[in-house]
Amino acid sequence: MGRTNLSYQRHVFAISDATGKTCETVVQAALSQFKTTRIILQTISNVRSLKHINEIIEKAVAVDGIIIYTMVSTELRQKLSELGRLHAVPTVDILGPVLTRFTDFLEISPLARPGLFRHLDSEYFKRIEALDYTIMHDDGIGVSALDEAEIVILGVSRTSKTPVSIYLSYRGWKVANIPVIVNFSLPKELFAIDQDKVIALTINPNRLYLIRMERQSKLSNYDLGDYTDPEKIKSEIALGLRIYQENDWPVVNVSHKSIEEIATDIMRIIYTRKGIKKGKM
Repeated sequence: MGRTNLSYQRHVFAISDATGKTCETVVQAALSQFKTTRIILQTISNVRSLKHINEIIEKAVAVDGIIIYTMVSTELRQKLSELGRLHAVPTVDILGPVLTRFTDFLEISPLARPGLFRHLDSEYFKRIEALDYTIMHDDGIGVSALDEAEIVILGVSRTSKTPVSIYLSYRGWKVANIPVIVNFSLPKELFAIDQDKVIALTINPNRLYLIRMERQSKLSNYDLGDYTDPEKIKSEIALGLRIYQENDWPVVNVSHKSIEEIATDIMRIIYTRKGIKKGKM
């Protein structure tokens, strides 16, 4: 059996608008199944204000933590879910799915809060709508509806545009991604939308070379031309960086990052830009 890696730790915040005992018990039971990571659990009870929610989100952002919660206030649940999405802080609602199932089974208890269940349904359909949009606007498709996107990702081939877009759509974001291709102009629709939505991806040339070589090995029956030529790869990346700089688009280097890390960087850039635009930063 492997030993616990004390050099790797994760922060978990168990929060509640009551004592927090239910939330803490569920979290402890789940964490008992994970022995290879040091978990720092912080239980926070009596969370009953938007100010308190904001403070907890800030703490979670600072340590890349996750928030597990049991809350009955619709307003606080909505705020926590939205701030978690915007700040790239994973949030897990423990009671929500249970309450939803009991609503069906018991035909809605007289003590249930209708607003709570409408919120759960709306969050689900929002994610489905975002996913549908993202799939229909992958790799430069559907640029006529680019103004509906909440995030637009640019990058040369194999910079993780599609998987990052799908990941973000599961968090409720409508995402479009557009490839940067040598000798092909970017669509005019891109320059007509709010430029604060646009995020560019770049990568180390050697890293991209390795990724494309692996791709080529899986498509041995296809002629990919200069796809894996090291000099062509450098030219593509240089072209992209030049375009990004000319348009003042923020750039995320994806060279050695996971999909989750790239998505987190993107969400934080989007949130920061919104804050600056509203005069909050």
